[in-house]
Amino acid sequence: MKQIKATFMTLLLTVFCLSAAAQMQDPVHFSVTQKKTAPDEIEVVFTAKIDAGWHVYSTGMPDGGPTSATIHTDATEGVKPVGSLTPRGKVISQHDEMFGMTLRFFENTATFVQKYKITAKTYHVKGYLEYGACNDQMCMPPTQVEFDFKGQGPADAPEAAVEEADAKADTVAVADSAATDSMAAAVPADVDTTGLWTPVIDELQAMNGAQGSGDHSLIYIFLLGLVGGLVAVFTPCVWPIIPMTVSFFLKRSKDKKKGIRDAITYGVSIVVIYLVLGLAITLIFGASALNALSTNAVFNIFFCLLLVVFALSFFGWFELTLPSSWTNKVDNKASSTSGLLSIFLMAFTLTLVSFSCTGPIIGFLLVEVSTSGNIVGPAVGMLGFAIALALPFTLFALFPTWLKQAPKSGGWMNTIKVVLGFIELAFALKFFSVADLAYGWGLLDREVFLALWIVIFGLLGLYLIGKLKFKSDGDSTEAMPVPCIMLGLISLAFSVYMIPGLWGAPCKAVSAFAPPMNTQDFNLYHNEVKPRFTNYEQAMATAAAEGKPVMIDFTGFGCVNCRKMEAAVWTDPQVADKLNNDFVLVSLYVDDKTPLDKQIEVVENGKKRTLRTVGDKWSYLQRNKFGANAQPFYVIIDAKGKPLAGSYSYDEDISKYMEFLNKGLENYNK
Repeated sequence: MKQIKATFMTLLLTVFCLSAAAQMQDPVHFSVTQKKTAPDEIEVVFTAKIDAGWHVYSTGMPDGGPTSATIHTDATEGVKPVGSLTPRGKVISQHDEMFGMTLRFFENTATFVQKYKITAKTYHVKGYLEYGACNDQMCMPPTQVEFDFKGQGPADAPEAAVEEADAKADTVAVADSAATDSMAAAVPADVDTTGLWTPVIDELQAMNGAQGSGDHSLIYIFLLGLVGGLVAVFTPCVWPIIPMTVSFFLKRSKDKKKGIRDAITYGVSIVVIYLVLGLAITLIFGASALNALSTNAVFNIFFCLLLVVFALSFFGWFELTLPSSWTNKVDNKASSTSGLLSIFLMAFTLTLVSFSCTGPIIGFLLVEVSTSGNIVGPAVGMLGFAIALALPFTLFALFPTWLKQAPKSGGWMNTIKVVLGFIELAFALKFFSVADLAYGWGLLDREVFLALWIVIFGLLGLYLIGKLKFKSDGDSTEAMPVPCIMLGLISLAFSVYMIPGLWGAPCKAVSAFAPPMNTQDFNLYHNEVKPRFTNYEQAMATAAAEGKPVMIDFTGFGCVNCRKMEAAVWTDPQVADKLNNDFVLVSLYVDDKTPLDKQIEVVENGKKRTLRTVGDKWSYLQRNKFGANAQPFYVIIDAKGKPLAGSYSYDEDISKYMEFLNKGLENYNK
């Protein structure tokens, strides 16, 4: 018993000691080398390793598109560039619906080469590569890869001379850079600009931890698993086994305490089995692969088909079962052993026998959790599932008289299976929607998605009120129980609620699942929000004068998901009213190429870095002050630059965005 407890606690600590994903992203890893291809020619080679799910855009993107890979030369001595920056490797060309153009990009690896002609005995070339990277949920700001190479040219070449040189960057304190920014407005003398740039990373992380992060926090995942386990308890494969199992443990020993102890050990064994399954998913796939699942179209199509298969199984078309030989072998092994091992094997037998009912639920749980991008999500989800599944075995062993009051097995368990089938069918469309958006097929626009959900939940309502029957329900003509009829009416009402969405109504209850508003072909609803400022210091000065909090929108001209948030979330009437009236809204474009009047030198991670453009400045502000570098990124601060709520990233759930805004206002008013 002590050994099982120790194992369980070790696994539990392993799950919760693993850190969650940080705000700072580093999905692209560049190395720079120079290669001498001839006595008078060199190549500067940029080689990138790209994390799964991310892509780096190629050169020559059309105007209005994402950031192109471009090379900038700060100074040359004894060399001249030959041609332009050349991409090498497997280029993927794909039409993007958001940009309305065909984009070219690299996945996994990318190589860019710039040739230079040596014109002197010695040479020196210095500059940087600028590139853009995105996945299906966020974009990186334009990122720079600096290089500085020197070498020897042909012996008969002339002496080196400075042929090209850009103005050297002036060292300007970032806190005073408002005056140097070509976009900056005059800042009142009573505004503390130094404090506006002071890092607040620790405060922001504390607030993020207090309010939970993202739509798939560990608590959410645990509760999702807990609900899945409770539902599994009431299926025909689990519920009838509970009284038999509890009676077996209580009768197997004359000592009642030992029988209860064995039943508790049985429950702990169930938890250990499913927790190990969740940990195995994490270890097999790894962090990067789990993150890739949320954005990979092929995986999302596979998950869609998987959930459809699970739904058809619950509808009674066929039954998913594991090979009977597996169950027999484990059962025989349990019978031939004794002690803790036999109890553990009995729990494993339950896992195999109940697979036809628990398998689709576990599959749905793992699909939903894995695509959340949370590294430890599968383990936490399985922990919640296992605790809920093991709980009735333990409770009925502690209180055997409760068994007499428990509902008997019957047709109500099949009703639960069919209802789960409808729910899994509805969620299958969510995963197909991800693939549809990624490839730009346009097969599942918002109104098509809503139409299918209206039909699915309408049929579910008809089933629950007894107007629709499945073969697995048998020939029973009995009226549906009152709870089923009430749930059926709710399902029918939900279908009616979604109907206005076919003409563009926000339908906030389904905004987290439906495709974004911009995919709607016929939309009668328009409510746009435009930022008042695109300059940080100017917005802060106005906030101080008007006595309002500031909502900073770190965005980019080439950020697809920024446009999705603006189209799907900012158009909501409540959100639009808040942003327009209660906040000073400022959008800071991290890919703004407007040159600064004076370049700014900063020290970041122990290295000197030059800020050349307005976008560089806002990107540095996001990294240095808030500890993040992906867009979209929203943060609410007061006029002194202090955060009022945790940060918010890409999530089209309108209710959560409203909660984020209300939290900032509430803390500001305090």
